[in-house]
Amino acid sequence: MSQMDEAVARYNKLLENGPYRDLSWAETLHERMETSKLSSGGRLICPFLRPNFISRRQYEALVKTGESLIGAIDRMETMVLASPVLLARLELLPAEKMLASIDPGYQALEVAARLDTHLVNGHLHFVQYNADSPTGAGYADALAEMFYDVPPMKELRKKYTIAKVGSRRHLLQALLKSYKQFGGIKKKPNIAIVEFRQTYSARSEYELFRDFFRGEGYTVEIVSPEQLEYRNRVLRRGNFEIDVVYRRLGVQEFLLRFDLSHPLVQAYRDRTVCVVNSFRSELAHKKAMFGLLTDETLTAKFPATERKAIREHVPWTRLVAPAKTTYNDKSIDLPEFITQNRERLALKPNDDYSDQHTYLGWEMDAAAWDRALKQAMRAPYVVQERVEPVRSVFPLMTFGHLEFREMQVDVHPHAYLGKVQGCSSWLSAGNTSFSSAAGIVPTFILDSK
Repeated sequence: MSQMDEAVARYNKLLENGPYRDLSWAETLHERMETSKLSSGGRLICPFLRPNFISRRQYEALVKTGESLIGAIDRMETMVLASPVLLARLELLPAEKMLASIDPGYQALEVAARLDTHLVNGHLHFVQYNADSPTGAGYADALAEMFYDVPPMKELRKKYTIAKVGSRRHLLQALLKSYKQFGGIKKKPNIAIVEFRQTYSARSEYELFRDFFRGEGYTVEIVSPEQLEYRNRVLRRGNFEIDVVYRRLGVQEFLLRFDLSHPLVQAYRDRTVCVVNSFRSELAHKKAMFGLLTDETLTAKFPATERKAIREHVPWTRLVAPAKTTYNDKSIDLPEFITQNRERLALKPNDDYSDQHTYLGWEMDAAAWDRALKQAMRAPYVVQERVEPVRSVFPLMTFGHLEFREMQVDVHPHAYLGKVQGCSSWLSAGNTSFSSAAGIVPTFILDSK
């Protein structure tokens, strides 16, 4: 049994047969979440009673490999911006292309990003790059503070060294550095966190960031795009003049509701406000970016470390089209290959903000897969090689009783200005069983003392 398996078994045993069978501590934890509004419609954002543990070696691998991959993505974005042919392979909307053509005024292509990974033992696979408006870091930080001192964690810390991996301070530093590169001269710029209004009672993750930034001495407001005005080359909401926009709405989501005459776009185009992430981040957000990265004819001159990160940790991906391409250095007819290799392929919409479905070939029969392929040929989709999910058993409290469920675990390293600094985890039932349980859990680095 590995040290990680041993620690998980020890933690679960403390709850099942040990001194913490009395779940009053869990009720207190849930009450703290409710008080902090970390719930929605009566459902906690974290219904689980155990954090996710990763080893120091695993975290260092996430950092090293993640940063190499981000370097490769940035390199590919630069190529795409200079090549209409490559840009076409990302299947951007015309308005998205126009926004991507505007220089944001600072160096980073993505100031904040999130990598979605499957991490098991020494194996690491990146399945998605969230570069547009990544989520999870704020909730994970708040949950880490709550979980660190719960009784079972205190008991576990007697045997193991357990470290938190927070993100809030790194995000603030990245925002300020980007503002300075942009040419901003204020020591304490006004920051607007721009997101659509919440329609439910849960506390927005960005209220957590707002409160943290305010605690650091900054004037910060959460603003919906409908409230923005642009007058005399100043972006504002009422009397609140904005220097930095922390953009918390997706580009496609934004364009479904507004056109390019919106005040945010006008100020961005005039370069009178620093927008983070810039609208160029949409290039990397498209899943077709992995199609470019796994095309070795495009990456042949990339640094060896970046090519190695792609080759060993990024699943083969292609934009679905009636075309010839390559797989394992062999020429293939793509639609024919997709038809014949259903068991090891998935069809995914190119953009998460679309209302298209994901299709997993290994869960479908041949007729259903053929229908899915026809759908994918009509709308921007990618085909991606199957990556086996990671599963682990987590405790929950259901109606006052303890139960254990096997959950799919996705580990999400968070990166700021290309550096991995923080980590969250997402638990779900995956696609093997029906379960309504899902949510964020804090991620701790666990080592022996």
